[in-house]
Amino acid sequence: MSMTVEVFSTPGCSTCARSREALQAVVESFGHDKVTWREVNILDEIDYVVELGVVVPPSIAIDGELVFPTLPTANKLQEELMRRLERLRTMSAHTDIAVKDDHGY
Repeated sequence: MSMTVEVFSTPGCSTCARSREALQAVVESFGHDKVTWREVNILDEIDYVVELGVVVPPSIAIDGELVFPTLPTANKLQEELMRRLERLRTMSAHTDIAVKDDHGY
């Protein structure tokens, strides 16, 4: 299962551009099979932006949840992704056990 990190920005946002490369490198270090990166132009997807509660770009959502209303440091993003991946692994392990138990294994 893969997570999606979405960065919300506007065209010409210098703060967005300066931070984007470092944060994208963190995401890509996990591998595309685990975490994917998506850039969202808030002008093009305003309904989605409002739905998530993005107030000021740049912001970051993970799997459709606004996690960082302002840009985090690379370390903060990495810590959050590691925490979520561990939670997914734990949930997956419990699901595998439950499926085996239901089938009498």
